[in-house]
Amino acid sequence: MRIALLAGEASGDVLAAGLIHAIRAREPQAEFFGVTGPQMRAAGCESLADIDELSIIGLFEVLRHLPRLWCLRRRLVQACLARRPDVVVGIDAPDFNLGLERTLRRQGLTTVHYVSPTVWAWRPGRVRRVVQAATRVLLLFPFEARWYRHTPCEPIYVGHPLADALHPPPERAASRAALGLSPTARVLALLPGSRHSEWKNHAEPFLATAARLRAQDPSLEVIIGLVNERAARHFEGLCAADPVCAGFRFVTADTHRVLAAADVALLVSGTVALEAMLIGTPMVVAYRMAAASYWLALRLVGIRLYGLPNILAERQIVPELTQEAVEPAQLAAAVQALLDDPSSREQLRAEFASQAARLRRNASVRAAEAVLATAAGRAVAP
Repeated sequence: MRIALLAGEASGDVLAAGLIHAIRAREPQAEFFGVTGPQMRAAGCESLADIDELSIIGLFEVLRHLPRLWCLRRRLVQACLARRPDVVVGIDAPDFNLGLERTLRRQGLTTVHYVSPTVWAWRPGRVRRVVQAATRVLLLFPFEARWYRHTPCEPIYVGHPLADALHPPPERAASRAALGLSPTARVLALLPGSRHSEWKNHAEPFLATAARLRAQDPSLEVIIGLVNERAARHFEGLCAADPVCAGFRFVTADTHRVLAAADVALLVSGTVALEAMLIGTPMVVAYRMAAASYWLALRLVGIRLYGLPNILAERQIVPELTQEAVEPAQLAAAVQALLDDPSSREQLRAEFASQAARLRRNASVRAAEAVLATAAGRAVAP
């Protein structure tokens, strides 16, 4: 059994690694290759390209990278056609993967798309692209299935692997001890995103917000969860110029422990907001992108909520701030309100626990069963 896996960012790396382990439990001799992150490589997936080559955000930012992305796509098509895997699994990154999957499917390869594009939020026409690209689409959220009714692409709700992995969540006391934090301190976590463009866009407003809060309460502990050493160096360089930031702690590649240790998290919209919800950490969600990209997104987005905890709850349960509102005064006010209100934090934790229970379905195992069934031309067991 040979399987091509095409991930596009850090969250896809996690999903793919879980899928590899679950498939290997059933097919020990399975071979994997594709676009990988560190967790996929650690799980034994041969790397044809690194996910950093696809980690670009913003509708206009992508344009200058198009020639390189076209070359990468051509190289991956050639590799898949030469190796003829039993199934190709595109993991998220729909703007890149769906076109690649469609090309490979037209060449006779079997394809699955893991993680539906957010057609419920914007560009619902992408359903047609998924239908053209894949035999089956594996869904992380239950409400997504309705978008694929009456299409030949079979939707399979597998649940979210993070909901399985984070049950039970890391313990607060153990996480604080591991990070050298007092068990009684008030702790703010900053999580500025996994993509290079994300953490660069959010670095200055997040640090300025934390500095403002620290100036008001010098006992406040600030811990910054960063995706890699490159991001850590960037943040450390910014902090070096501001004495208020001198006591900030930097933690690389340990998001879950950072979230578990925090009383409140200031974070970007995306998977990290879901992680905070599953861990039970009250949060303020922020997002800022290039002005031109945001202008166009406003005309394409079909929802008024964008933080995953709010989308799952179908109402705003955590604060959301975008663009011009992503500035220190407004961010600090939203964070301070949660820090000062223990009852609100407890209400959020109860809501988060309810939402997390809906997402726990042993997702990697279900996804593995669906991928193997697709490769063998079998129906998927309900």
